[in-house]
This record gives sequence, structure tokens and C-alpha cells, in this order.
Amino acid sequence: MGLNSYKIPLGIFFLIFAGTLCATPLIGSTNINFMKALEGGVNAPNNLDANILFQVRLPRILLGALTGAALSVAGGVFQALLRNDLAAPFTLGVSSGAALGAVIAIVLNLNISFLGFPIVSLFSFLGALGAIILVFSLVRTRHGDFPTGILLLAGVTANFFFAAMVMFLHYMADFSQSFRIIRWLMGGLDITDYATIFSIAPMVFIGIGLLVYVSRDLNLISTGVHSATSRGVNVSRIQKIGFVTASLITGTVVSITGPIGFVGLIVPHIVRLFVGPDLRVLIPASMLFGASFLVLCDTVARTIIAPTEIPVGIITAMLGGPFFVWLLKRKRHV
Repeated sequence: MGLNSYKIPLGIFFLIFAGTLCATPLIGSTNINFMKALEGGVNAPNNLDANILFQVRLPRILLGALTGAALSVAGGVFQALLRNDLAAPFTLGVSSGAALGAVIAIVLNLNISFLGFPIVSLFSFLGALGAIILVFSLVRTRHGDFPTGILLLAGVTANFFFAAMVMFLHYMADFSQSFRIIRWLMGGLDITDYATIFSIAPMVFIGIGLLVYVSRDLNLISTGVHSATSRGVNVSRIQKIGFVTASLITGTVVSITGPIGFVGLIVPHIVRLFVGPDLRVLIPASMLFGASFLVLCDTVARTIIAPTEIPVGIITAMLGGPFFVWLLKRKRHV
């Protein structure tokens, strides 16, 4: 089936994304007058509607869209490369490494900023980067490729080790530090600004663009390493690009939002039902639908028991649990 046949489903996913971006800024615990907000503009200190729309809701929605897109694309790539329907962006220890970095910064009471980034976010990104380096250095063979079975085992081992370190530091923390740790581990989009979004967006978009660029070769590898090699694919190089790029965009967004689970598992499977497994289509479709999905989940999180907000990670986990059970049952009957 040619790529032209997927224009309609891609168009539908784009319309869902556009509709989500237009509708969700108007939904919240406080009603706003959209026209009055527009009159005030982005910087209007005396216009409450403009402040709520442009300074509170819109940055949060943009961060949610960016995070949902990154996690969904990474999940689709991992599922293809590992040839495992249950693979997710956090399978290889990126999330637990990021969590360890953030917890270290919290326990050390580092409340400063560096280059405009909170030190907790920087430590989190360094933790994710360290996890990527550790796992891939353990798995890489002398030929330069990454055996998927060993990679999964290394990722699971890293997850358990980093989680144990997080629990140890959490146990040693005082009450206020413990609260901050728990809140960060729940994942959320409630603290952000435009500067943060614009600083991480280039890495996410460049990463997704690179994955789209090599998507044809990723398709061939997903059918089998030997088959891809026989068709002229440099398997070692493409595996490196796929695994490292997907891990980096995951670490980038998780360092800001904390771990938001199940998005990278749920979205690629839903999208695959409509567009199939071809990554040339699956990646942009997952980007669009993943962005819409997380923004909608966060809208529910901040309105369902308003004025109290629920961390969006709780909402995605509540949706992901039943989906995970359905996926297991579906695999048993295939």
C-alpha cells in the first residue's frame, strides 16, 4: 500500500490535534472570555483572562503536546526495533535513570537554576543520559550492533538498580524532600514556561525528524536483522540512531515533566490499528495523536476535581493498566 493511501488517516490525526489545541485552552476550573483574553495579548498584567490563557494554560498544553509526541514516537520506534509489543520508552532504563538524577538533586537540596533550567531537571537529564550510556555500553558487541534480547535484559536490570537507588534515597530523605520526590515521580505538566518549552523543543523535533529520515531502514530491521542486511541496510548504524535518538528525546521531556507512563505504550498501538506498522507513517501519526492524547489527559487531570489538580501521570496510569491487560489478552488469542 502506497504512502498516498495514508493521507486521509494522517489528515484525521492532524484535525484531532488541531481541534485539541483549539479547545483545551478554553477548558479549566475558571471560565475565561476568549475574546477578552485576545484583547489583552500575551503580556497583559491587568487582564485576568489573558493571564490564565497565555501564562497558565497555553504553556502547559504546549508542553503536554511536546511530551506526548516524544513519548509516543519513542514507543513506536522501540516496539519496532525490539520487535516487542510491550516495549515502551522507559523499557531501557531511561525513566529510572532520570528519576535517580532528580532524586539526588532533591535530597541534596539543590534549588538553584543553571542556564535557565532548574537543577532538578538538569540532574534528571544527566541521569537519563547516564542510563543510556550504561545500557548501550553493556550490550554493544564488538561488531557494533545491539542484540535485542540482551538489550531488554540490560534495560530491565538497569531499571531495577536505579529504582533501588531511588528507594534508598527516598528512605533517607526528610519529610519535605520525600513530598517533592513523590510529587516528581508522579509526573506532571503543572510547572512550566515558554522558555523551557522552546529550549527542549529543538532536540525533540530534530530527534523525531531524524527518526522519520531513517524510518525506511527501521522498517526493514523490524522484520529481521538478516533480512535488513541482505537489502543493504547498515544495521549497526541504524540501530544506534534508532535506540539512542528515541532514548534522548525521552530523556529530554522526562527531565522536565517527570515520568509519565503508558503514553508510549498505548498510543503507538492505537495508531497502528489505523495506519499499520509502516514507521514512515506511524511516526508522524503517533506524534500527532500522542500530543493530542496527553493534552486531553492533562485537561481531565486539571478539571475532574477542580480546583484541585491530579498529576497527569496518574490519569495515564489509570488508562494504561486496563490497556495493558487488553494487550496481553489480545496477544494470547493471536
